Amino acid sequence: MSVNITFLGGTGTVTGSKYLVEHAGQRLLVDCGLFQGYKQLRLRNWSPLPVAPLDIQAVILTHAHLDHSGYLPLLARQGFRGRVHATAATCDLCAILLPDSGHLQEEDAAFLNRHNLSKHQPALPLYTKHDALMSLDLLHTETLGHTFSPIPGWKATFSSAGHILGAASVLLEVAGRRILFSGDLGRPDDLLMNPPDAPPNADTVLIESTYGNREHPHENVLAELGPALKKVSARGGVAVVPVFAVGRAQALLHAIALLKQRGDIPHSLPVFLDSPMAVHTTELMQRHPGAHRLDAQALKAMKHVATMVETPEQSKALSKRHGPMVILSASGMATGGRVLHHLAHYLPDHRNMVVLTGYQAPGTRGATLANGGATLRIHGQEVSVQAEVVQLESSSAHADASQLMGWLRRMKKKPDQVYVVHGEPEAADALRQQIDHGLGWRAMVPEHNSTWPT
Repeated sequence: MSVNITFLGGTGTVTGSKYLVEHAGQRLLVDCGLFQGYKQLRLRNWSPLPVAPLDIQAVILTHAHLDHSGYLPLLARQGFRGRVHATAATCDLCAILLPDSGHLQEEDAAFLNRHNLSKHQPALPLYTKHDALMSLDLLHTETLGHTFSPIPGWKATFSSAGHILGAASVLLEVAGRRILFSGDLGRPDDLLMNPPDAPPNADTVLIESTYGNREHPHENVLAELGPALKKVSARGGVAVVPVFAVGRAQALLHAIALLKQRGDIPHSLPVFLDSPMAVHTTELMQRHPGAHRLDAQALKAMKHVATMVETPEQSKALSKRHGPMVILSASGMATGGRVLHHLAHYLPDHRNMVVLTGYQAPGTRGATLANGGATLRIHGQEVSVQAEVVQLESSSAHADASQLMGWLRRMKKKPDQVYVVHGEPEAADALRQQIDHGLGWRAMVPEHNSTWPT
């Protein structure tokens, strides 16, 4: 019997990654992510999967970012009872990310109901913090490089993917077929994370393509971030930095610590990390010392370069302070969280600055800012964008097109088929062409909900 993959997400978009592998009546889901960005994508989160969660035997997570793990509480609430296999750091991060996601969705629904801003009466969260906490009981830790059996007769092995703490590629072996899921691949020259491991040989490869049509600039994040923060500091402004709480926040803290040590920005410039999730993730870095590049001294400097803001009261108090200062706050694409309150407060003043630190998916507020939008819709109101918007081109935690191709070239044997996933249409097709013409491998971009053999 054949082994088939159904692409339930991560196709035509960088969000919602879900890949259903089926063989002989057994089903395994690689990644279980939320759709983000455009409303038509977000609405997919509310549509039932084409397979009943109870009929899925196991889940494997490549990493903890919500576009790869954030659907898990809903899957569990709808009846999934199998194990969720992930690395130790991914399990630790999910314990932070998923309850926070449920809490934010409850808060957003409550806000809409209080202000009568929803077409639905009442507005409901996709899932709750309680749902997320219950789903954590399904997590099962696996070791990098150790082969485990998610379903009897199936084998799986994690290898390091760089990108963020705990991120992994996964080789799945079933019915004599070897299927490699790249997950999100980090950069070989990342400031924070170790480079991805060389990929094992496989018959079928699913490779991400977030930056499949782009190259990162040669300059590093310090060369971009330093002048921006120095500029806003000199004019007494506030820099609001939307960051992903996992990965980007820690990389930016490390960069700011280095800039202060070098004297590139004032040592006295106040920095605040306003995200409980990012604060807890920063502490997690110390529990996984081999999973990143930082030594004990660098970890200490990163932790002490900013004031850690945890309570809502502390967050609100920031608005009463005068600049110059830097506020790092989640989320990285300004889709929700405390950063929205800071943007609403600081965007209308030309002395201030918004520093975008990574990929901004189409349809997100971050993408609106990156594209020069004159207003930004926040909590049902249009906020005037008078602040300077700076987009860092060098801070991405994803491999660029050349680095993705370099990772594939490290495979010692040509695969039968490559599926290009986790990219906007233009980026995915550009990488497909590079694989086809540059390597002579058979590559295609699958469509949403399509099923293909391995």
